[in-house]
Amino acid sequence: MSELRTTSAQRIAAFTSSLAFEQIPDEVVHATKLHVLDVLGCGLAAHGLGVAGEGRATMAELGTGDATAIGLDTPLPAPHAAFANAMLCHGLDYDDTHSDSVCHITVVVVPAALAVAESLGRSGEDVLTAVTAGTEVVARIGMAASGAFHARGFHPTSVCGVFGATVAAARLAGLDAKTTTSALGLAGSMSSGLMAYLNDGTPTKPVHAGWAAQAGVLAARLAAHGAEGPAGVLDGRFGVLHAFVDDDGPSLAEQLDDLGSRWETLRVSYKPYPACHFMHGSLGATESLLDDVEVEQIDEVTVTVPETLVPVILEPEDAKLRPRTTYEGKFSLQYSTAAMLVHGRVDLTTYTDDVLHDQDVLELAQKVRYEGRGFETYPRAFPGATRIRTTDGRTLEAELAHQPGAPQNPLSDRQVRQKFRDNASLALDDVTVESVEAAISSLERKRDLRALLASLSPREVAA
Repeated sequence: MSELRTTSAQRIAAFTSSLAFEQIPDEVVHATKLHVLDVLGCGLAAHGLGVAGEGRATMAELGTGDATAIGLDTPLPAPHAAFANAMLCHGLDYDDTHSDSVCHITVVVVPAALAVAESLGRSGEDVLTAVTAGTEVVARIGMAASGAFHARGFHPTSVCGVFGATVAAARLAGLDAKTTTSALGLAGSMSSGLMAYLNDGTPTKPVHAGWAAQAGVLAARLAAHGAEGPAGVLDGRFGVLHAFVDDDGPSLAEQLDDLGSRWETLRVSYKPYPACHFMHGSLGATESLLDDVEVEQIDEVTVTVPETLVPVILEPEDAKLRPRTTYEGKFSLQYSTAAMLVHGRVDLTTYTDDVLHDQDVLELAQKVRYEGRGFETYPRAFPGATRIRTTDGRTLEAELAHQPGAPQNPLSDRQVRQKFRDNASLALDDVTVESVEAAISSLERKRDLRALLASLSPREVAA
């Protein structure tokens, strides 16, 4: 009988269960803290604006526990807090994305890790180790089939994210490699997330992050109590890659070869605009042309993105030209481009009802044409271009090979922190905003996270 090969789940479990904080490079720790700060700011902004609180309300009906949910003064069981916070943090579509895997990673892994850490009394160092481990896992699973999940109508943030939440929760619970492998096997049966929300602009997508975070916590607890999951859950016959994208997994095995030496955490991109990340390259190109053109001079605008992104952010054209909902607006490059040109920005106000019905924006959107073509940097980045033809015969053009906020076109630490302050101030007073930022900046020195997390649960928005 031939020797049984080690599966991808077993390799992941061996790495994540044994990873020590001291093994993580300082620059990776620094990046992880900034991403924790960024995603919590997104959740606080959603709370302040009254967005995506349905998960929190639902989970609050199911009982109390020992983990904080943003906006509640009564703690929830860890799985329920993970769901509530992940849904809230993804509610504005303002959280980070790992380009190659096309996954919103932090929004799943951080809520799961914080909920488990708080319920088990773990330290900030433990959280940073768990979040980093989860990030590396999600990135590699998504990279093994980059773009393929979307092509089949699945949302990889949820499909792949559940495995990152699982290893983070398992790591914090001190599960060994064998038990973590079972947890990953169980998580595979909870792997899900449909892109059907694109058909009518319903804000379903935040539920994907919530479900993946909650499912990861539950998978780890089930395994801890002896439930077993298949070690071949990721690769081979009936594994996730085979089931979702008709891939038997050799590419995933290759992605795992340099776990612990290549750190994908450093390649997670921040969002400067609260909209689908696929649009950011073209939107950034448009922003660079603002000083060179007046809206009244625009005769036609042409936006260009990678061909495979066209169905998500540019089609069907009729719906994209006149978005029916906030969420549909966030996935319309025509509308967002017009809003950028009319108002000189794309921010949290862009997708409010007032702007969605702004006739100046809607009229300009009718002049936005689109093209799809190859870009050398895709899928490692979300590139894009914009061409503006004016009534006086000029042609203005700009192209970004890497979207603003990508590692090759980065936001500075100062910009990330300012984004957090702007977002968090929608829910917290200035003193608390400063306190939360300082606490996360020194997270590895925190032995007890309860005070930090308690400050995230204001029931009322600060005056």
